[in-house]
Amino acid sequence: MDLLQYYHWQDWTALVFFALCWFGYAHYSHERDQKEGSLFSATNRMRLNWMREMLGRDNRSMDVIVIGNLTRSFTFFASTSMFVLAALVSMLGYRERVNAVMIEIPFAKISDGGFWQLKIFLLIIIFIYGFFKFTWSMRQYNYVNMFIGAAPDYRVRKDEHEALAQQGAKLTVNAARHFNNGLRAYYFGLAALAWVIHPYLFMLATAFVVHVTHRREFRSATMKILNG
Repeated sequence: MDLLQYYHWQDWTALVFFALCWFGYAHYSHERDQKEGSLFSATNRMRLNWMREMLGRDNRSMDVIVIGNLTRSFTFFASTSMFVLAALVSMLGYRERVNAVMIEIPFAKISDGGFWQLKIFLLIIIFIYGFFKFTWSMRQYNYVNMFIGAAPDYRVRKDEHEALAQQGAKLTVNAARHFNNGLRAYYFGLAALAWVIHPYLFMLATAFVVHVTHRREFRSATMKILNG
């Protein structure tokens, strides 16, 4: 109990709430994505149609261009993650300066040495996770590129076209899912920044991220348009 009192029960409560929201929402989103009515399921149908159209084309340079445009986003986020991680590592030694700023905020909670490191390490873990998700997504789109290059001529093996389209669609779905998980890490990483100010603000920011993410994935105008 002394340890909990020393590290403040509000901070531990906020951290547990954050973990439950992130993992709980990830599980909920994955289950909903298996059904109709989500942005991800709508784009999955487009990926399948893309692979079907690709197999029916003689010239597939346009498909390669599309993949190149997609991988630019992954490269941007992966490189940005490295810059963020470098900044976070340097922040481990800036507790005194940050606390001097926090004193000027009326409702801010000053961090002691142990909890300051925990807050920064939480952010480091989040952005490392995001980096691995973005780079793995980028690698999978390279495999999609190879799949397109290895796909048979549209005039032969027509009886296998649907099976090949399904296989290619699964590759793109896996790549997109990892990219979505990386983006979600960024969203929750922004919420975790609020922990520097106060654990209650951290919980509020986490709940807000869940609300915004849910609305965009399951109730946005884009989702409704894609679902017809």
